[in-house]
Amino acid sequence: MKTIEQQIQEKLKEIEEGAGVEILHAVESGSRAWGLASPDSDYDVRFVYRRAGKDYLSLEESRDVLEWQLDQVLDINGWDIKKALQQLGKGNATLFEWSNSPIVYKTTKEWEQIYQVGLGYFSEKAALCHYYGMAAHTFKEYLEGEKVRYKKYFYALRPLLAANYIEAFHTPPPVLFQDLMKLQMEPALKMAIEELLEKKKVTAEQELHPQIPVIQQFIQEEIQRQKQISSQLADDRKKDWSQLNQCFAEMIGVRWQS
Repeated sequence: MKTIEQQIQEKLKEIEEGAGVEILHAVESGSRAWGLASPDSDYDVRFVYRRAGKDYLSLEESRDVLEWQLDQVLDINGWDIKKALQQLGKGNATLFEWSNSPIVYKTTKEWEQIYQVGLGYFSEKAALCHYYGMAAHTFKEYLEGEKVRYKKYFYALRPLLAANYIEAFHTPPPVLFQDLMKLQMEPALKMAIEELLEKKKVTAEQELHPQIPVIQQFIQEEIQRQKQISSQLADDRKKDWSQLNQCFAEMIGVRWQS
């Protein structure tokens, strides 16, 4: 019987052959990449691909996203390299997460080149807005009731700790939750999160449980704090995309002169 990793590798080859693309980077992006998988977690596979160079010279618009499979086990989709580079230019935190995922199904020297260029476009303001926005959405949608799904606590905690990491080190945060747990925090909060981690290992994703006050309070207060911090930061997105343009040209085999 094939392992899930073997099935994913086969799906990636199927995508390349079926869509006529080359996958440059493919990773796990969800709770499994964070080290927070529940017994029934699915696999969130994300990838960046490129088409043949001539396809980018066509007048017809082509889709810049491939949505290949979505079921109870596998969630697989990817972005065209042009879209990925545009999003790096906008400081999209998602691309930095894909780059730093600890679970890599495929990567290439081309992707390493793209990532090194992309690091010059990391935006603290864009990333903080992204992370506190994720936490705020999760809190509003899932954590205001008397009982909550423990998994949803981590969908708020992880982005808030990622925002803390950016605040402290001014770089893209690590993907693994345990790496974020190395940040300084109140002992009572750290203990509560560690206890929650143990409970989550044996808890189904849909189960409801009473709120955990110390975690609930941290999430509420940190959302407001990060919202204020991000609103006060100047827009630090890099306006000059010449490096991204040159990188894109090289990836599709076009000579670029700035």
